[in-house]
Amino acid sequence: MKFPRRGFLQVAGATVAGLALPQLASALDYPSRPVRLIVAYPPGGSTDILARLVAQGLSESLGQQFVIENRAGAGTNIGTEAVVRAPPDGYTLLVVDNAAAINATLYSKLNFRFIRDITPVAGIAVQPFIMVANPAFSAKTVPEFIAYAKAHPGKVNFASSGIGNANHVFGEMFKMLAGIDMVHVPYRGTGPALTDLLGGQVQIMFGSLLATIEYVRAGQLRALAVTGATRLGVLPDIPTLSEFVTGAETSDWYGIFAPKNTPAEIVNQLNKEIGAMLADPKIKARIVDLGAAVFQISPGELRNFIAEDTDKWAQGVKFSGARAD
Repeated sequence: MKFPRRGFLQVAGATVAGLALPQLASALDYPSRPVRLIVAYPPGGSTDILARLVAQGLSESLGQQFVIENRAGAGTNIGTEAVVRAPPDGYTLLVVDNAAAINATLYSKLNFRFIRDITPVAGIAVQPFIMVANPAFSAKTVPEFIAYAKAHPGKVNFASSGIGNANHVFGEMFKMLAGIDMVHVPYRGTGPALTDLLGGQVQIMFGSLLATIEYVRAGQLRALAVTGATRLGVLPDIPTLSEFVTGAETSDWYGIFAPKNTPAEIVNQLNKEIGAMLADPKIKARIVDLGAAVFQISPGELRNFIAEDTDKWAQGVKFSGARAD
């Protein structure tokens, strides 16, 4: 029997619309159950601190629990891949920093491509690193530190939150720029690295301000410099590293991402809610007090930013010679 073309098109159109309805309905009533925020680091670091701030805000504004799940390891790749492989329904999100951009060059055999396989949702914060030392370490300034490292090559240990993370790659670049030899000691996140820095097992770290500033204020760590272009209002007496070493400047960023093909309605809703939260004077003041700045950005702008940052860190990885596999 011959089937009329118009009838066929109507049936086909209705079929496609029918297939789209469950996804649309799911997006419209989102979230209808708890949401997992996977943090690609252990508890206690800057990414974890910000993730918990966001989780609390979203839980309050959207009426569902946003639950933190720490999935550390492989320089954030374990947590990232867990989100890449998750259903694109908005119920599994990733909280990560610029390690995601660095890993694109640092690792030659990843099971995913971050830019291709992830959906940008929202920025959270941006901040420079801070060069902190155990108070028992003899060097009290950057020039004193460089002089000590040159006089004792290979005797200074610097901690990082993992091989290939921004504070590792930057530490390697600093070694080259300053003409010194330090031993890299990687940890499974900022929290464990800080534990050993506080205990004197390692001497210095290019740590995040969010995770270290309270230790600096309490005198448990000594701040030598910040890695931004200018001094910070919260630590006005701490010089920038570039005041002593030309080119020694960088910052870290933190953002939220979803699996590829997550519905635009869900992504835009989350971006709107996070933007409103970051605009709250109390939240903004808390982030600033921790030495960071609010990083409010649209999903499209965040995608372009990640692409540019990936290219920038590719140059840094090649310059440092760091490899993770």
